[in-house]
Amino acid sequence: MKESITIKEIARRLHISPSTVSRALQNSPRISVQTRQAVHELAEQLQYFPSITARNLRQGRTGIVAVVLPEIRENFFSEVVNGIEEVVFAAHSTVALYQSHDRYDREKQILETLASNQVDGVLLSVAKESQQFGHIQRLLDRRIPIVLLDRIPPKINTHQVECNMEKGAFEATKWLARRGCQRIALLNGPQPLVASEERYRGYIKALIEAKLSVENSLIKRVDLTTADITEKMNQLLDTARPDAVLAFNDYVALDAMQVCRSRGKRINQDISFVSFANLPLTTYLEYPPLASVEQHPYKIGFTAAEILMKINDGTLNGAELQKIVLEPELVIREEKTVNL
Repeated sequence: MKESITIKEIARRLHISPSTVSRALQNSPRISVQTRQAVHELAEQLQYFPSITARNLRQGRTGIVAVVLPEIRENFFSEVVNGIEEVVFAAHSTVALYQSHDRYDREKQILETLASNQVDGVLLSVAKESQQFGHIQRLLDRRIPIVLLDRIPPKINTHQVECNMEKGAFEATKWLARRGCQRIALLNGPQPLVASEERYRGYIKALIEAKLSVENSLIKRVDLTTADITEKMNQLLDTARPDAVLAFNDYVALDAMQVCRSRGKRINQDISFVSFANLPLTTYLEYPPLASVEQHPYKIGFTAAEILMKINDGTLNGAELQKIVLEPELVIREEKTVNL
């Protein structure tokens, strides 16, 4: 890029105004085809490149979109980031990525920092520890657009994109019941997560429809750590004796399956597993979970970023809240994918 070449220089050489050059470079129909062609040809000859930073400043923007996620090492959130980047980079903006590591204090610190710095908007999936959400509301009060994705906190009135986890849990539990499972356990996620409550509702609804008993001893919450998953799975084997487990996600299922193996259980024979996330790595396992609910993380990220970009370019009124719920898919590994 040659810094000496400016719109004013192009205008001087073509004997037209800088505003005409600017409009021509944007292919404005207000400028004649002949003038547009002359401007583009000279810009290419002089190796002129427009300053995106300058454009953003003129429009009162920074060109930066903040993305705050629990953990990007998880395949699910990596796919979310891929979807976000596809949209943001196409809009000539930049992604600033932050991780809360599932900690409330860290998430709060990140959002407070963003509130005092200029960003064009925030894409947020809340930490599992978060039970208070004043830090999110403060950003909204400062008129910073926020789109919540996947993990949606309650009572925050803003744009959101998620997958229908209640339906996913319902179909997964119903599928296990159709296979003849009678004692289906639920290894659910932390209580603060709305997604955990959605899984619980779908699970209970499916048990009732299948005329299976609802037993508290078959329901365990885990904090998503290996240690807690191990403890809760051992409790299920000791007291509830399940013949199947619906796990919060594939990571929870994999840890729970390891416990079962250590106790001499044959996976998907003595005890069957179904989970969420449909991780690619499960295809390399000799005995993966029988099925997994596909949550479409790429599409979640892509859709959330689209909403934010439309708010920024004025094609979507920020006050017209978008609440997008994607349909899940039950991926049955011994059969074909079933659309829910």
